Amino acid sequence: MDLSTLFSLEGKVALITGASKGIGFSIAEVFAAAGAKVVICSRKQEALDEMANQLKSKGYEATGIACNVGNMDELPDLVAKTVAQYGQLDILVNNAATSPVFGPVHETSPDAFDKIMNVNLKAPFELAKLCRPHLRKSANASVINISSIGGISPEHGLGIYSVSKAALISLTKVLAKEWGEAEIRVNAICPGLIETKFSEPLWNNEKIMSMVMKKLAIKRVGSAQEIGAMALFLASPAAAYVTGSVFTADGGFTI
Repeated sequence: MDLSTLFSLEGKVALITGASKGIGFSIAEVFAAAGAKVVICSRKQEALDEMANQLKSKGYEATGIACNVGNMDELPDLVAKTVAQYGQLDILVNNAATSPVFGPVHETSPDAFDKIMNVNLKAPFELAKLCRPHLRKSANASVINISSIGGISPEHGLGIYSVSKAALISLTKVLAKEWGEAEIRVNAICPGLIETKFSEPLWNNEKIMSMVMKKLAIKRVGSAQEIGAMALFLASPAAAYVTGSVFTADGGFTI
């Protein structure tokens, strides 16, 4: 058995949102190392150019395309530019997310609610639809939605964020069931506490970390690279019969 082929993304093109740092960038780096051409997306072109050049310096093929996924009008251009650059699209990773509020759910404003839902749920839905015609042409099409353990059980202080991530899990299963005939696989990853700038208010809070450590089977914070490795499995031929699945990578937090 040739494991290098089983986990290879050679000849594939991947579009990854929220990929100028953190989990998104780690996924892009792992995919590129596995042979994929990667398009990284976030709001600021300057940051994307810097990170794309970092990947290129390692001999990888990468392009940065700025897009605010919370603005639905920008999504068609993102997909069009990706296909124009590389001629195809095989993998979509919906990683971009926002969590602008922390506190009791009843204090969440309507504007914050809309922003969370637009970025965390509506954007993955609309982007998946836009990518579908291109994914159908792929021999191993894969959509990977980055949810959260908050989507399985609500996280303290992150009520509507948790609601959005629960809905993203449901959307994953709906798309997997409906798009199976088109041979497009759709799966979700639910990270636990991962050491990124996005989650810094949590892992940098001594009181929160004390509570988290009591629940963890593996007594440490996770790394973005560990989420990248799981995403590689789901994008690769190794996961050819995997769809509609929800994977936790949380050190045993949800056991």
